[in-house]
Amino acid sequence: MKRRTLLFITVIAALVVAGVGYWYVAKPQIGTAEKPDSAGASQAQSGRTVLYWYDPMTPGQKFDKPGKSPFMDMQLVPKYADETSAGGVTIQAQVAQNLGIRLAQVASASFGDALTAVGRIEPDEHRLYTVQTRLPGFVERLYVRAVGDAVGRNQKLADVYAPELLAMQQEYLALLKLDIADAETLRAAARTRLKLLGMAESEIAAIARSGQANPRFGVYAPASGFVTELGVRQGGQIMPGANLMQLADLSTVWLIAEVPERDAGRLKPGETVEARLESLPGVTVAGRVSHIYPTLDAATRSVRVRIELPNRQGQLRPGMYASVALAGRVREALAVPTESVIATGTRKVVIVKDGDAFRPAAVETGLEREGKTEILKGLAAGENVVVSGQFLIDSEASLAGVLARLSSATSASATKPVRGKVDEIDLKAGRITLSHEAIPALKWPAMTMEFKVRDPKTIGALKANDAVEFELSPQPEDGDYVIERIAPQGAKR
Repeated sequence: MKRRTLLFITVIAALVVAGVGYWYVAKPQIGTAEKPDSAGASQAQSGRTVLYWYDPMTPGQKFDKPGKSPFMDMQLVPKYADETSAGGVTIQAQVAQNLGIRLAQVASASFGDALTAVGRIEPDEHRLYTVQTRLPGFVERLYVRAVGDAVGRNQKLADVYAPELLAMQQEYLALLKLDIADAETLRAAARTRLKLLGMAESEIAAIARSGQANPRFGVYAPASGFVTELGVRQGGQIMPGANLMQLADLSTVWLIAEVPERDAGRLKPGETVEARLESLPGVTVAGRVSHIYPTLDAATRSVRVRIELPNRQGQLRPGMYASVALAGRVREALAVPTESVIATGTRKVVIVKDGDAFRPAAVETGLEREGKTEILKGLAAGENVVVSGQFLIDSEASLAGVLARLSSATSASATKPVRGKVDEIDLKAGRITLSHEAIPALKWPAMTMEFKVRDPKTIGALKANDAVEFELSPQPEDGDYVIERIAPQGAKR
């Protein structure tokens, strides 16, 4: 009887063990099994869609399947579709609309190294003329008597009495009556001498017709312009080489502008400019850079730039001051609206729309022009950035901790005290390797890794296998974490 009872109990126990084993093998493995969905993502048995796996220490690297991280001694962590996006915050479409969030696309724009300078109107030195006589004499009549008078080309300026001219005129008249083989050659030579002494062609023709020498000759304007200097008065005596007067043709004038030394390299001859004069409000005169002077003013550290301006109406007068806008070299570059850039004081950030989420992106900016800011680094063409409402997203992202590596305004600890064990110490490099517990604030599992220490003196008394307690804070410059405080467990702070 006892033997039959013992056999029955043994059979029942075997059936129970077999059933438990079958149930254990057949039950769902919660949190470990994922199946791919139609979009290529994995579907966890919990019902949550896994987008990819990543290493919390290097969130930029994405993996298609779970496993151990190739960077750290730790398991990869799944990224679920319903979680906040890595490095950003998710905002529902209706909420974004209520916040008044506007987007703009990163696109190419033209940027010129525009600069402004102040200059002074000067006469065109290529159009300055000096009026002189080549014989001594007396000014019998002066037709232009004041500085600033306008004259026209070939206008008679003065009548000069020159006794020395009489002998040469009489020689020319005698040659006109001479009838010899070389008479024409001699007459041509005498006529040339009279012209070289200052007589006009019309005056030489007049004495040839009358047959009478005239000791007076006229002085004529070589070009149209204004009298800028008057060196003689009516009745005054003049000597050869003395200035009778000076003329300036002001149909074209120069604007001499002073450009700072740092901007001189951005200019080149031939560039178009726009000048605005204080005496002519609302009037803009277009000109071009004709010359950049080769010397630098040591006192003002500036370079003089010559700009040619047309002056057909005579509105531009020497001595006037003008401001000039120089376009400089124009180039194409990526740009965003200036209002989309958040300046933190140490760096500049824009909020980028990434799918249904928004993430901060550190950027390097260049020139600002007409409401556009040049982007040197940090964005790609076609990305959408937030133009309005970005400060609200920035605040939300800061609360979520996604700007921890972008902000250098705080030196407080990013974690609560963490417990760990010392594995290795490199005092010279100021680094320590710890096997630490999980850090929920950073979503780090328990693992072994190396840290940099803010103050290497704090690890001088530690040794391998010591149980320690430490606190971490972010380093904005590289996104890594550094140990702010470390001490044996139980030590007073």
